[in-house]
Amino acid sequence: MAIYPSQKSKLTLAGTDIEKVKRLNSQSGMSYNEAKAFIAKTTGGHHTDIYSDTDAEEVKRKIKSSGNP
Repeated sequence: MAIYPSQKSKLTLAGTDIEKVKRLNSQSGMSYNEAKAFIAKTTGGHHTDIYSDTDAEEVKRKIKSSGNP
């Protein structure tokens, strides 16, 4: 990405204001990975265990102590 050194604002050769893009991105909401993690935690999707807050060992202990096979 080339920037014109003589201008105060950081513009690319195509005229894109880099600071404006950064500011708008910060106001745009969740990132793709944040959205994936949110969906995994709230919908119980398949293969989402890396996003889970559940302690699997605690669940196993509770099941075992309740007398259910």
